[in-house]
Amino acid sequence: MHCTVCGGYVLETHGTPLHGKRVPVDLLVWALGALAEGLGIRAVARVFEVDPNTVLQWLVEAADHLQAFSQYFLHDVHVTQVQLDELYALLRAVKEGEVSEAEAIERLERSPHWVWAAMDPVSKLLLTIEVGERTRAMAQRVVHQVAQVLAPGCVPLFLTDGFKEYATAFLTHFGHWVHPPRRQATGPAPKPRWMPLPQLLYAQVIKTVRRRRLVRVSHRVVFGTLEAAQQVLAACGWQINTAFIERVNLSIRQHVAAVGRRVTTLCKGEVGMRQQLVLYHVYYNFCLPHASLRMPLAVPIPTNGTGSATQWQPRTPAM
Repeated sequence: MHCTVCGGYVLETHGTPLHGKRVPVDLLVWALGALAEGLGIRAVARVFEVDPNTVLQWLVEAADHLQAFSQYFLHDVHVTQVQLDELYALLRAVKEGEVSEAEAIERLERSPHWVWAAMDPVSKLLLTIEVGERTRAMAQRVVHQVAQVLAPGCVPLFLTDGFKEYATAFLTHFGHWVHPPRRQATGPAPKPRWMPLPQLLYAQVIKTVRRRRLVRVSHRVVFGTLEAAQQVLAACGWQINTAFIERVNLSIRQHVAAVGRRVTTLCKGEVGMRQQLVLYHVYYNFCLPHASLRMPLAVPIPTNGTGSATQWQPRTPAM
C-alpha cells in the first residue's frame, strides 16, 4: 500500500495480527475461526499442527486488534430495548465432585469468572460482553459500556433478571437532578435529588427455583410503568422476558471453550477468558449469520448441485 503522506510503501497487513507471521494468512484465519467456534487452544493446535503457545499468541494479538475494531464500528446505536444477563464459568472442583452444590453456589458468588452480556433482542446485536465479579461495581461498568454504545439521548427499555444492583447502575447512568418544589413558604429550599429520567423503563424477570426446578416467573417494573413497557414490547409482539439474552448465554457457552459445560478447557484466568470473549463478540456481530435476520432474495440463485435454489440472503447482527 502507498502512503500519501510520506510517499513510502507499507504492507497491507501492517498494524494487524497478520503482520510478520511466517504462516499462511488462511491458516491463521482458520485457527481463529476454530477458536470462535468453540475449540480449545490445544485442540486448535492439534488440528492445524502448530504449537499451543503459537495459537495463544495469535489469540492475544487478535483480541487486542478486535477490541479496537469493535469500539470503532459499534457506537451511536439506536435500539428500543436491551436485555442484560450474567453467567458463570463452571468450577473445576465442582466438576470433579470435590465440593457440594451448596458450597459451589457460595463460591460462585465470590468467583471473578462471571460473564456479563447485553444485547438488542430486535437486531440480535451484542452490545457488550465483559467478565468480572457479580457486584454493584461490575454492574456499573457493564451499564456504562452499554451507555457508551448507545446513541446520545437513546434510553431503551431495559430487561434483566432479579439482580438488584442493576437498578442502581441504571439510575446512575440514566438519571438527572430534580429540584423538588417548596411545600412551605418559609424555611430552606429542598435539596435537589437524583431521579431517573422520565423516559427510563426498566423491568425485572424474577424466577423462583425450587429443587432445581422453575416453579414461578414474576415481573417487576422498577422504573417507568407497566403500560409503557408493554407498549414498547407490543411493537414486536413480545411480553416482558429475558429469553433472548438467555439464548445468547447458551451460544456463548457453545462458542467459547473457556466457559463451556462439562469440558476440559475451563479458563483459569480472567485475562484469558476476556480474550476469548472479545474474539467471540466480534465473530458473533460481524461474521456469524443469524437465521432470524435473513432476507429473501428477489431472484433465487441456483446451486451447482441438485439441491433447491438459494432463496435467502444471510445477515449478521451488525448488518
